This record gives sequence, C-alpha cells and structure tokens, in this order.
Amino acid sequence: MGFLDINNVTKSYGSVEVLHKVNIAVEEGEFLVLVGPSGCGKSTLLNMIAGLEDITSGEIRIKDARMNGVHPSNRNIAMVFQSYALYPNMTVGQNITFGLEMHGVPKAEREKAMADVAKLLQIEQLLDRKPGQLSGGQRQRVAMGRALVRNPDVFLFDEPLSNLDAKLRVDMRTEIKKLHQNLGTTIVYVTHDQIEAMTLSTRIAVMNGGYVQQLGTPKEIYDTPSNLFVATFMGSPSMNLIRTTIRIEGVAVYAVTQNDRGEEVRLALCAPLDAIKSYDGKDVILGIRPEALTDVEGADHRSSHIESIRNTVTVTEPAGSDTFVATTIGGAECVARMRADAEVLPGQQAEFAFNMEKAVVFDPESENRIL
Repeated sequence: MGFLDINNVTKSYGSVEVLHKVNIAVEEGEFLVLVGPSGCGKSTLLNMIAGLEDITSGEIRIKDARMNGVHPSNRNIAMVFQSYALYPNMTVGQNITFGLEMHGVPKAEREKAMADVAKLLQIEQLLDRKPGQLSGGQRQRVAMGRALVRNPDVFLFDEPLSNLDAKLRVDMRTEIKKLHQNLGTTIVYVTHDQIEAMTLSTRIAVMNGGYVQQLGTPKEIYDTPSNLFVATFMGSPSMNLIRTTIRIEGVAVYAVTQNDRGEEVRLALCAPLDAIKSYDGKDVILGIRPEALTDVEGADHRSSHIESIRNTVTVTEPAGSDTFVATTIGGAECVARMRADAEVLPGQQAEFAFNMEKAVVFDPESENRIL
C-alpha cells in the first residue's frame, strides 16, 4: 500500500470508458510522472485524484483515507495548472496566501509561510507586483508558491511548463527537480513531453488509450520498454525498429536481416536460448536505441558484444556534441548517434556498430517485448 493508492480506477462518459482499471501505488516522497499523447487519459486521472472529476469505479486513497466523493478542498492536495490561474487583481503575496486566508490561518502564520516560500522560490522581490507585471516563468513560480505554502500531502502538476519557451522550460524543470530533492514532497506530474518525464521523475507511468502501458523507473522504461508503443514514444530520436528473423544454430541465437544492398546480415543476440527458442524461424522486431548504434570508435568498449554492419549513409545531422547518421537496415530507416567528429558523409559506406547488450526484441503480432 502506498501513500497515494489508485486501485482499479475507471472513468466513463456515458457508455464510453476512457480510463481502464488503472492501478498505481505512489510512495511518500515519490515523483510520479504520467506521460502520454493527447487524449490518453493522463489529465483525467490527475483530475480524479484532485476531486475535479468523479470516479466511475475503483477507489483513490491518500494516506489510507478513501477519497471517493470527498470534496477537493478536503483532500489536502495542491494543484499547479498549465494556465497559472492567478488572480489578476491581487498582488503576488496575496495570491500565495489567499488559500490560507480562506482556511482561517492567522495573519502572522500566513506571512511567515509566504516569506519562507518566497525565499525558496527566489521571488521575494515580486511580492508586491500584480501577475500582469510578471513574465511566464515568474507567474509559474508564483503558482508553485501558492501550492507550496499550504504544505499539502500531494502536489499535482498539470502540464505546468507547456506555456513556456524552450529555454525557460529547461530552467523551470531544473527548479522543480531541486524543489523535490530539497523538500521530499509527493508529486504527481502530467506531461506529454517525454524529456520532462525522463528528467523529473522517480517513476513514470506511460499511458495510451486509457491504459497504463508501463510503470517503472526512467531507466526501466528507456532500456526495457514493455511494448512497441513505449519503445517509440519514449526517447528522442526514438528507438530503431528493424524487422528480423530469428535463427538458432546450436546454442547461438541470431537476428537475421539485410543491409541496404540486400545482403544477409546476422546479428548475434545476447539471449537465453529458452526465452527465444519458440521463435526459431519466425519474424521478430529488433529494437535498438540510437546511442547503441554508432561508429566503431564510439562504441561502448565496456560491452562484450559489439556487432557491425557496413552500410550506406543516407543523411547526416550534426548536433553539436553528436552527429546523427541515418541509414537503411532491413528496409527500415535507422538513426545512429555517432561522435561529433565522426567522418561520415551521405552516399559513403560506413561501419555501423551495434551494442547488442542493449538490443531488445518484440513480437510483431502482440507488440510486446520478448527479450
């Protein structure tokens, strides 16, 4: 049992079920990110935790107290919205302490809480300004301050950075991460941005179509995606997916495909024979991240299992610290992450190194991971 428990929760609008038996236990001090494409149900789930949406079936518990039917004001949660939701006629200080005032907290306590939060968020100089005089990043800090001042059991963030420009998003991500590390608060955070999900979270719930596709640490989600949706949604560039055929020779297991000249290529898999023997002679999808497909000199020398393919470079994209190189393997375009100084040009033949210790295998019919 967790600090926040979501047990078999469903949500329906009429005859249409949009959330399907969601089960997540969030521990105290955990930073859980709900991530997925638009319409996957993540904001609906967050609103159900907040009490802004009714639960069709199942239950939500906070500190073992059942929240079904409990008014949002009685849940001891605080929510930070995408739109900031600040009162334009109030000063920053009044916006931060308004909730405390409504709950009858004495003025001296309100002012001390406001001063503590303002110092934490470095907005002391803004307390007498109105929201209209603030930048987007400053408004978001004020919205966070209004949530922090209440010292709730759970913080809920609903895509709080989506209205900010790219640089400010990165800066605010860092601030939110520091805040969590310093305060040890329990946070549930909704985003469609998988970079935000990976950098902020202690655990991620990847959602699609109203289902939790995978729940795990950022490393688990990235290295061992449970299915093709998670593999392609998480990671930028996304995981390369190559159609191959399994061939077993004695105790050796190979994923067989073709290079761009149609010649057979065999990639030895790091696979227990028992786990893959039922797929002998069958088509599977080999998944490999761009950083595990690179130039020979840039390959991970700690790996004991590097395979290489000589193939034609189709596109190169210098990206400062790396060069992204596209090529065609098994009829699919693949992206390799090579060193910045890798000497590769479009149309050239180049050696592509596969770190097979990082490769995963999916069933093309069920789309679930086999290895």
